[in-house]
Amino acid sequence: MRVSGGHDYRAAGDGGIILTDKSEWTKKGGTISNVTAEKEYGVDYDFIVRGIRAGKLQYREGEVWGNPFLRLLRSQVEQYIAEERGADYVADRKKATELRAVKKEMTQLKNRLKVLELRKAELEKKS
Repeated sequence: MRVSGGHDYRAAGDGGIILTDKSEWTKKGGTISNVTAEKEYGVDYDFIVRGIRAGKLQYREGEVWGNPFLRLLRSQVEQYIAEERGADYVADRKKATELRAVKKEMTQLKNRLKVLELRKAELEKKS
C-alpha cells in the first residue's frame, strides 16, 4: 500500500499485491484527501480505513503543517462509496457539492460587484 520506487502498490483481496498506474495520481483532480472525501461524500475516517483494509482504496500519506492526511484516488473513492451506499448516493452528493460551490461563487461575485459599484460611485463623484 505504500509508494516504493516510483510504483504504487496495494494489497489484493487474495493477499497478493497489485501494481497500479501512476498516471491517475498525477492527473489534475485524480486524487482527493480523506478530509475532502469526508466533506464531499459524507463518509467518515473509519469508512475510508475500512476501504483501505479491504483493498478497495489505494492511498498515499501526506502532511501539511504537521497535520497528517491520506491522499486517495477519487475514482476509487467514488466506486467504493457506490458499492457500499449505492450509485444514487454518490450522484446526489456530487450534485450537492457542486450546488454548494456554485452558491459560494455567486455570493463571492455579488460581494465583489458591490465593492466595484461603490468604487465606481466614488470615482464618478470625484469627476
